[in-house]
Amino acid sequence: MSVEPSPGQGSPRARFGAKMRHLREAAQLSQAAVASRLGCTQTQVSRLEAATRTPSKSDAEKLDRLFDSEGGAYFATLRQRIIASAGGPIWFRGWAEEIEPHALVLRSWDPLLIPGLLQTESYARHIFIQEPQITPEQIRERTEARMLRRGVLDRENPPLVLVLIDAGVLRRRVGGPEVMRDQLDYLLEAAQRPTVSIQLVDPECLPGMAGPFMIAEQPDNQPDTIHADSPVQGQITTNHEFVISIRKRYEAIRLWAYPERVSLKMIEEVKREWT
Repeated sequence: MSVEPSPGQGSPRARFGAKMRHLREAAQLSQAAVASRLGCTQTQVSRLEAATRTPSKSDAEKLDRLFDSEGGAYFATLRQRIIASAGGPIWFRGWAEEIEPHALVLRSWDPLLIPGLLQTESYARHIFIQEPQITPEQIRERTEARMLRRGVLDRENPPLVLVLIDAGVLRRRVGGPEVMRDQLDYLLEAAQRPTVSIQLVDPECLPGMAGPFMIAEQPDNQPDTIHADSPVQGQITTNHEFVISIRKRYEAIRLWAYPERVSLKMIEEVKREWT
């Protein structure tokens, strides 16, 4: 007899597999029968239930239709959490799941790449492809997770997003000319949103050499939260001294920023160079 899994127990991937097994057994269906309905193999169903395979969007949607679980969106919702959790280092998950989606204002500084929140799918994928010893499935998972982050911009009351980007990033090749043109097009499109501001920063700005970071202003008088990036171990903190230090650095960098209208004109000009 199958036991109903506890909704708060285990990782999203483990909960997905446990719920799938519970509903399958409650419906007296074999793994082969479910595989037939999903259009996959019995081995793939077994791996989903064992939490050793990341469910595809199609898997989740078909399972929701098959079992009509919790309003028909249980597996699709849980898959989004799986993808979000797989989208980067474990230390970043708290930011992507708990801080960024609820922020009132997001300020960011990016000296090396287009900020993740404004990356196109192709641009993001080409970044992940370069990661050492990364698998094709990890590339897919991380790319999907990065695209899910963009949903913050589409929520009912989106945050004010104030982006500072080193001007040299526009000419740093990621993928090929088409990838770069599409990425710069998306920056120009995003800048048309009333809640998004993009400013380029003069490459001679030395205060920005310390590395990328984000500052999130939180609702309900919660303290600001800082995310400072690094290749090995990022830091997420509300420590007052650290927050003040990063805020001062942000303002020092902003002094080197071109006005927004000038910045957008520069993006247009560089876009034409990518031919």
